Amino acid sequence: MPRAHHRPPAPARAKLLPLLCAATLAVGGLTTLAVTAQADTVTGNLLANPGLETGSLSPWSCSAGAGSVVNSGAHSGTYALKGAVGNSDTAQCTQTVTVQPSTKYSLSAWVQGNYVYLGATGAGVTDPATWTPGGSGWQQLSTSFTTGPSTTSVNIYLHGWYGQGAYLADDLVLSGPGGTPPSSPPPSSPSSSPSPSSSPTGSPSSPPPNVAVPVAPYVDMGAWPVPVLKDMAAGGNLKSFTLAFVTAVGCKASWFNAYDPKAGWAKDQIDALRAAGGDVKISFGGEAGTELAQACTDVTSLFNEYDAVVNAYNLKYIDFDIEGAAVADHAANDRRSAALAKLQAAHPGLKVSLTLPVLPEGLTSDGVSIVQSARNAGVNVDVVNVMAMDYGRPNTNYGDAAVQAAQSTHDQIKALYPARTDAQLWAMTGVTPMLGENDDHQIYNQAAAQQLVAFAKQHHLGVLGFWEESRDANACTGALFKCTNIPQTPYEFSKIFAQYTG
Repeated sequence: MPRAHHRPPAPARAKLLPLLCAATLAVGGLTTLAVTAQADTVTGNLLANPGLETGSLSPWSCSAGAGSVVNSGAHSGTYALKGAVGNSDTAQCTQTVTVQPSTKYSLSAWVQGNYVYLGATGAGVTDPATWTPGGSGWQQLSTSFTTGPSTTSVNIYLHGWYGQGAYLADDLVLSGPGGTPPSSPPPSSPSSSPSPSSSPTGSPSSPPPNVAVPVAPYVDMGAWPVPVLKDMAAGGNLKSFTLAFVTAVGCKASWFNAYDPKAGWAKDQIDALRAAGGDVKISFGGEAGTELAQACTDVTSLFNEYDAVVNAYNLKYIDFDIEGAAVADHAANDRRSAALAKLQAAHPGLKVSLTLPVLPEGLTSDGVSIVQSARNAGVNVDVVNVMAMDYGRPNTNYGDAAVQAAQSTHDQIKALYPARTDAQLWAMTGVTPMLGENDDHQIYNQAAAQQLVAFAKQHHLGVLGFWEESRDANACTGALFKCTNIPQTPYEFSKIFAQYTG
């Protein structure tokens, strides 16, 4: 794609662009408290305060202060955990537990509410998340996982789902070797409680409803004049955007090689968008910039740069646009994975999306390797977002190709996460086409956008995006960095995509 005209002193604009013909181308502030268990051979409940019978939350820690202990309606005993789910927070509650490497553990909890999740994350652990679509009474969730060869601790978590109301949890059990059972075990369940065999676990009849950020088009923050996010949101009936791109100047984070994100550049824009009910993802990388994982030579310095950006903007969502030569840089990709696992440990609930090359047949082999690297490092990948554009194939229907790419990617993710339900796999799948004329001069038109929105509604995709919001606003004919070059009204594509709510 042609480069945008920048305001000084930006020397270059990092921009979403796949390699032609190869298609190169989801909560901050939660502090997890460690619970150290003495290693021994006892098999028992490794969780502390598993039934909340201390009357306090500790050592459970919940996002945005959304957790509390209540003394009515418990599954057994006196107390239960209550998660106050909101429209922008799932009320994730977490406890960190010491475990042994290469060991199988069983995890269960009694829960009440709509779309309540139970799972575990940690280095070398494939998240065994299970969930219930809800019901009026208590239901037991049960799952298991095996730790990796170097796993020494895991984060046990519970959360609800956006806008689905509060949930209750009680009588959690993590069983296996590696810790001392808590001094006050949970009271036994009354005989009148429903039996585990009668409770639906792990295979809900319908997927979760609205995701937090169902539509997040990319905004080229290096464009001139400066994009006004609040105006774009109002013009296109949108709430949220993915802001592009944070790149590297040496091993230092930079907005498109020009402005320091640690100083909060454009934070006033983000604050205004949030005040209007929206939010942002900040995207690292892009076609024309160097992603920090390539510039930083060790995990600690890389983590420090990511962490500084998350803190500067109080981020709940981050995106990594990995394209061009960066896709095949396995050392950098493994560094990124290790740093992201550390970042999520520092910010439990932080949503990570990977934006990757795709063909209609699916991710490239290097793209699959990036997801696998993240999984193996213990990163909880929220969305694998594919750049459904610039295939370099003449006479290709780009509407059909985007849908095919989504289906193919879903199938590839399934091979990497075999324990996940089909609904969970679709929630991990995101699609980002390029509006109007692509760089290979093929066209993605309004009918293609409607087709993708219908497909997303059918399968409840994790996110829809597009490149790029300023082009949709300009609705012009001219240079591709600022025009779609097809007949349209301003924000026409935005209004189509806004029909998707999760």
